Amino acid sequence: MENIYRTGFIAIVGRPNVGKSTILNTILGEKVAIVSKKPQTTRTRITGILTRGNDQFVFLDTPGMHKPKTKLGQFMVRSINGAIGDVDAAILVADASYAPGDIEIGLINRLRDMELPIILVLNKTDICSHEQIGQTIRAYAELCDFASVIPISAIKNDGIDIVIDEASKLLTEGEWFFDSDDLTDQPEKQIAAEIIREKLLRLLDNEIPHGTAVIIEDFKEEKNIINVRAEIFCERENHKGIIIGKKGETLKKIASYAREDMEKFFGTKIFLDIWVKVKENWRDSDIIINNFGFKNED
Repeated sequence: MENIYRTGFIAIVGRPNVGKSTILNTILGEKVAIVSKKPQTTRTRITGILTRGNDQFVFLDTPGMHKPKTKLGQFMVRSINGAIGDVDAAILVADASYAPGDIEIGLINRLRDMELPIILVLNKTDICSHEQIGQTIRAYAELCDFASVIPISAIKNDGIDIVIDEASKLLTEGEWFFDSDDLTDQPEKQIAAEIIREKLLRLLDNEIPHGTAVIIEDFKEEKNIINVRAEIFCERENHKGIIIGKKGETLKKIASYAREDMEKFFGTKIFLDIWVKVKENWRDSDIIINNFGFKNED
């Protein structure tokens, strides 16, 4: 009997800080999207690939939908809109303790107008009461006939298997777009840059990380080691001092934590050299944003 292969592109959408990247990483069993409690962590669409039996899922993790205040923010919103236009279905992630707001309603209307099947995933059930979850489900049920509604706790890996099973119902017959052992289509340089940026988000105060960009200037693979030279760009001279820290301690921690994650992901030793530079107001410069690699694909 001939094997029947199925595939599908599925966008993961929602407002900032609802756990989209955590869900993607948990589905894949590997970190391909950076995770932070700070909002607007993901800046570009990140593809995660899961191959299970004859099924291949291609998930697009998108930036959190928000009202942009900078040209970088405008790029992020365009990235979401571009991702939605390329997919076969969508997973809308929302906080299980909150009723739908303008952002969720706008996304639902957009997806429904495109006649895309929507799986509603209500995350963070580990910090919600059953009553809260029930109220949220009822509020969403009034807005749309979802393909399925799944309460989960991504951080505890509770319900993720149900998300995969429900998503599998939306796949269609067709040849795979990626090899069976592919995990992501991100270039290695981008993965390295995102790992460093995650450490900035973890170690620094709220405003500074969102004014930073990480560029990998050199990524050279040699026998048993990868040499990485990275530059962190920030918007102000005093931010540079904070990133470096007293006697360089903060930068040393950023580099140490990033190197540890890189070695786990790439499976080899990493030599990491990081420099910090200032480019004032880069988030509002089309030229710099483009030079830093934030290029819309739509």
